[in-house]
Amino acid sequence: MDGLKWWQKAVFYQIYPRSFADGNGDGIGDFPGMLEKLDYLRDLGIDAVWLSPHYPSPFLDCGYDVSDYTGVGPEYGTLEDFTHFLMAAHRRDIKVILDLVLNHTSDLHPWFIESRSSLDNPKRDWYIWRDGKAGGPPNNWASIFGGSGWELDPPTGQYYYHAFLKEQPDLNWRNPAVKQAMWDAVRFWLDMGVDGFRLDAIATIYEHPDLPDHTLPPEKLKTTTANGLTKTEYAQLMRYQTHQPGIHELMQELRALIDAYPGDRVLVGEDDNVAYHGNGNNELHIVFNFPLMLTEQLTPDHIRSNQAVRLADLPPGTWPCNTLGNHDTPRVWTRYGDGKNDAALARLHLALLLTLKGTPFLYNGEEIGMTNLMLTSYDQLRDTAAIRRYALMTGPQGLSHEEALLKVLNTTRDRCRSPLQWDASPNAGFSPAGIAPWLPVNPNYAEGVNVAGQSNDPGSLLNFYRQLLGLRRKLPALIAGEYLALNPESEEYFAFLRDDAASGRTYLVALNFSEAPQTAIFDLETHQASLLYSNQPRQDSLLDLEQLELQPFEILIAELDITKKGITSGAGRIKA
Repeated sequence: MDGLKWWQKAVFYQIYPRSFADGNGDGIGDFPGMLEKLDYLRDLGIDAVWLSPHYPSPFLDCGYDVSDYTGVGPEYGTLEDFTHFLMAAHRRDIKVILDLVLNHTSDLHPWFIESRSSLDNPKRDWYIWRDGKAGGPPNNWASIFGGSGWELDPPTGQYYYHAFLKEQPDLNWRNPAVKQAMWDAVRFWLDMGVDGFRLDAIATIYEHPDLPDHTLPPEKLKTTTANGLTKTEYAQLMRYQTHQPGIHELMQELRALIDAYPGDRVLVGEDDNVAYHGNGNNELHIVFNFPLMLTEQLTPDHIRSNQAVRLADLPPGTWPCNTLGNHDTPRVWTRYGDGKNDAALARLHLALLLTLKGTPFLYNGEEIGMTNLMLTSYDQLRDTAAIRRYALMTGPQGLSHEEALLKVLNTTRDRCRSPLQWDASPNAGFSPAGIAPWLPVNPNYAEGVNVAGQSNDPGSLLNFYRQLLGLRRKLPALIAGEYLALNPESEEYFAFLRDDAASGRTYLVALNFSEAPQTAIFDLETHQASLLYSNQPRQDSLLDLEQLELQPFEILIAELDITKKGITSGAGRIKA
């Protein structure tokens, strides 16, 4: 394990700054609040945090509309507050990576204000400006958030392109001055000591230079957004706006920049395309395995199939990365629960992330079982994409206002962004009583879904997280070991080996996703294993692998009683 980089061994924890901890009592999370909670994260067992955007922003896309790449949003504090947070995190051996939004800026960024000021402004070519055609936009490209991808600028008579909101104009990365300015911003944070970046929306950085029309039928776009299309339709819609030539070369340049700094700084890709690792691992260090989470239910068949494809597709020398939730997706408890066994399933899902091969990413609040926030009215919405979707759906010949509102409230990203629930006091201890948080607090904070209420409860989900995170650190093969799936015919339990030649240890992991007992028979060259962990009571510390009885929703980790050099790549047997 000594040969691994820190980011290969780390467990990452995503902080959504606006909703994590309010340190100054204004209803918005901030760096002073985050600073106060660093001991909580250390004691939880977190090795690194990923901060969602903390930059100055009008917050029309939840901070992904950046108006200053080298600043701190005043609602979050000052650059000095950020520095204190970073240094305090490092003192606790917690790394910090930032969100890096390369594709676009806010329309309030000084660069764009200059760019739109005149046709001959020196920064005009920093963005994608084009003349219209036939009284309309330059082509029929759509915005990922719905509607046209082009916005008319009346003073200059041209259109600018925006892959997302019209308030998020796309940068022209074919202009060397743009690249230089953005690389300067990257160096600013690296010089300050940040440990890397999570790259937002990298697939959209380049557009087809000839601006050809897409071929999706117009009726498909009347009442929906790009997010509402099938995978095939979306690919057809975005064929000229995503994954264009030039991205790999750009990522290689960024990788060379970051590799020039000491400390093994890391680049994490939002896009799950393994090709962005590059040839010979010369682009992104890790990319999210989104196919794992893109399912209605996490079943052994789905997980097994995902891992088989994902690990086979990774270029040689690269490292996997798994996650089940983030600021754009429903809460894990809500999304993958069955309404009956949610607590048991939440534990299984964490155990899965911490025992699969690769770097795990957790999302703030999952450790206490936070659920989706259910909004009840339009005026509670803060998610601009949801507000825009509502407007599109209620357009001419669209849905009724009631139907559209129901759809939006049931899908908005606000559901997973509510303030973190620290205790049972008003506003869940996130902000003072009498100060309305920027987004409503989920009412279940008063029902035990809070940090204080779970901290001293040995059976709580929070203490289960602490226990499993601690166990992972103690078992090197769970971090560095190779992965081999076992018993592929099983539909109720998921079993696999993690084998580490360096430590000479092989662990069996068995996860029973069923509420019924399961009998597992393993065809291995050893018939016994020593129990290391189970979340269910067990009398036997020596396990019979020829007839292993798994209890309902059991999480079992055992060490194989055998001396060997490694595992085979597919047969499921141990090499002597």
